[in-house]
Amino acid sequence: MKISVAIPESSLSDESLKMDKTRKISVLARACAIFKVDTIYVYQEGNNKEDGNLIVTILKYLETPQFLRKRLFPKMNELKFAGVLQPLKIPSHITPANPKKISQGDVREGIVVSIKGKRYVDVGINELVAYFGKESVGKRVTVQFKTGYPDFSVKEIQRSEVPGYWGYSVRERSSLFSLISEWKGNTIITSRKGKTATKEQLAKYLNPDANILVVFGSPEKGVHEILGGKMKNVQNARALNFFPNQATETVRLEEALLGTLAIINAYSI
Repeated sequence: MKISVAIPESSLSDESLKMDKTRKISVLARACAIFKVDTIYVYQEGNNKEDGNLIVTILKYLETPQFLRKRLFPKMNELKFAGVLQPLKIPSHITPANPKKISQGDVREGIVVSIKGKRYVDVGINELVAYFGKESVGKRVTVQFKTGYPDFSVKEIQRSEVPGYWGYSVRERSSLFSLISEWKGNTIITSRKGKTATKEQLAKYLNPDANILVVFGSPEKGVHEILGGKMKNVQNARALNFFPNQATETVRLEEALLGTLAIINAYSI
């Protein structure tokens, strides 16, 4: 089962300080990583372009292995409070730096570099490996070792070829309606107006081949309000309430994301 989530650019509107916004994005990223989210879509909603850039930049930064970050992320204002971010520690990050522990079949993230006109890939083992793939210098790549220590050789692979979870991707969309309309699969709209998310309600979505998009609203607007009159034109979507009988007036996005994904995970076992 492949799960993607959609969050609005206005996700941070309930935070005023950039440090607090940064912390919130870190919590969102951790929740997505814990429950193996495939893609995080950030859709435009309201006039929150600056916050949208912050969300996208920090989500990508957190998903990038630590040893690649200095090369891929120059000093920028969006990362001013990067020190408060919590590491994801996903499989693509937890890999040995000792080259002697690299063996045939191991997968690593790397960056293409050029030395005296020849291309290599830096995979964080203090030793460059010859690269014969199609990506240009400065690009991030996923490689699999054809041979291990001491005579390294690698081949470029797609992330979909990596066994197990390897991290999420981040994509921006111009509107929620366009995202849902073009989605190839089932859509779950999280809403207080939806039916209670029981195992029976989720049954049609929770199968090994499912491709699910879980949609979240903003701190000020629910998904129904964001879509407005276009809601009646949404196909293959079901509105579900994952927090029935809630005692609080609202459920914050970071709480909704973690709780919703936990329920889906539990019912899919």
